[in-house]
Amino acid sequence: MTADDGAAQDTREPLRPDALRERLVTPAGPVHRLEVVERTGSTNTDLADALRADPAAWGDVGVLVTEHQVDGRGRSGRSWQTPAAAALTFSIALRPPAPAQSVGWLPLLAGLAVVRAVRPLTDVPVSLKWPNDLLVDAPGAAELDGWGTHRKVGGILAELVPATASPVVVVGIGLNVSQTAAELPVPSALSLAGAGASGAALDRGGLLVAIVGELAGLVERWQRSGGDVRAAGLADDVAAVCTTLGLPVRVELPGDQELRGTAVELAPDGALLVRDEQGQVHPVRAGDVRHVRTGGGPG
Repeated sequence: MTADDGAAQDTREPLRPDALRERLVTPAGPVHRLEVVERTGSTNTDLADALRADPAAWGDVGVLVTEHQVDGRGRSGRSWQTPAAAALTFSIALRPPAPAQSVGWLPLLAGLAVVRAVRPLTDVPVSLKWPNDLLVDAPGAAELDGWGTHRKVGGILAELVPATASPVVVVGIGLNVSQTAAELPVPSALSLAGAGASGAALDRGGLLVAIVGELAGLVERWQRSGGDVRAAGLADDVAAVCTTLGLPVRVELPGDQELRGTAVELAPDGALLVRDEQGQVHPVRAGDVRHVRTGGGPG
């Protein structure tokens, strides 16, 4: 461990549960119940289990946040972990107003919430890569296959919880906050600190309050529109922060299939619409999307 690594760890403040509840739990905020745990494998797994056991205890909005997540889950079953107190890792239980086919918008709305919360607090220009990656452009960084000079500062995983009386979706959000380069698992990862944020901008409690507030507000807009994201103006808002739209992409589809084309827009259910070289438009609902440089090389 370097001296810089040690200094970073020494400045990591613990979350303050009572202060978070004062700001987020009703009547002050939108959350019915908020719990902070020291260490867990996956907040998504734990919150889903708690909802199946007693859904009423979490109300319409419930939050579980941990200081140290050691077996976080991403899309396609990928796992990841972070050092203690270095990342913001939490899950939020929501009851979407829309039919099941529109639940695909939730990770996109969560991404919009993170972008809107993080940009003003940190001055880091975070954007959304469809459907659930949070990116920062790092000019001067090495070009990486599928990433170019973009780096991932966070990710989102939304899961429908079965065996509950009404539809509940758990949205897990992981945001790299103060990790040093040595603490990040892959070259394509970056933290907010690595992107230039410092001091109060790295307060995980403040970031949590801002993100949860933004997401709850977006879901409320969704509810007021009867579950129609376009009528609520949310589809346009998501498109405005989604860096994937308009770019050449390579999509690695299930079954070892590949689709190349241009990401043109979002479908009514949140799928990514990709126009191939023959002009045919394909809806993408599952698969890894990689941005491709216009010069032909991956990026």
